[in-house]
Amino acid sequence: MKILNFGSLNIDKVYSISHFVKGGETIKSLNYSEFAGGKGLNQSIALFKSGLPIHHAGKVGKDGIWLKDEIKRRGINTDFIFENGSTTGHAIIQVNGLGENCIIVHGGANDEISEAEIECVLSKFEKGDYLVLQGEIAIISKIVDQAFKKGMRIILNPSPVSNTIKNIDFSKIEYVIMNEHEAISIFEYSNVELTIEKLLERFSNIKIIITLGKRGSIYADKSARHMQRAYQVEVVDSTAAGDTFLGFFIGYLIQSQDLKASMEIAAKASAIAVTKEGASNSIPSMDEIIYRTKWIELGE
Repeated sequence: MKILNFGSLNIDKVYSISHFVKGGETIKSLNYSEFAGGKGLNQSIALFKSGLPIHHAGKVGKDGIWLKDEIKRRGINTDFIFENGSTTGHAIIQVNGLGENCIIVHGGANDEISEAEIECVLSKFEKGDYLVLQGEIAIISKIVDQAFKKGMRIILNPSPVSNTIKNIDFSKIEYVIMNEHEAISIFEYSNVELTIEKLLERFSNIKIIITLGKRGSIYADKSARHMQRAYQVEVVDSTAAGDTFLGFFIGYLIQSQDLKASMEIAAKASAIAVTKEGASNSIPSMDEIIYRTKWIELGE
């Protein structure tokens, strides 16, 4: 059994600011940093740090080869990262004094992945292998369709929300992991509970995980439901919180088959991540989660 993350690789350009820029307004940045990022890259690092060997597939331009080198250095297989993109995807991230973020993403090479490259990658995987996907690559529906035909187990983080995401055949998805705003925006029901109810009616085999910010997170399938509390910490930068949650939840679940323990580990990991600046560099190791567990619990 192998785990493939077919996902975005971005250069994160992070601007610390007093408040989010408004229309017609110009403000001065308090600080600027540049990090390896992209939802795909972040999730691969989180999956790897949970204890799983990971293959990452994607595309960069010549300006982003350092991203490939960076995740390879961290232990992730990069054999399926193509280097023929016009320019590497990047994100302009505003982080205000409360640690909240506002993000503009330019797809770049993430939008240039071809059907031939998809076939090349998926030919190396088989029935029962796991596939992790996000919404930051262009032809995600093609990847879903081909992976489903092969019998791969598909995990989808439908973010950012787009018409492409809305048109995916969710009957082919085993796990969908999203925040409450994405859930309501994609499926257009009025609240989280109704969204869960309607999705389970429409897709009998789907497993739903919705993160609810300070209210925690919820898991639901046809036969089980579990509510996970959030750990209250001082937020510095929430950019990679969702990616960290996904990586540790899926990674720990594959290894342990323990749903409740996986939800708790994911909640702790994402709580630690938001106490640090940046995205991929904020994702904790499993040792750090264990070491800081008492500190997190005392911070409730």
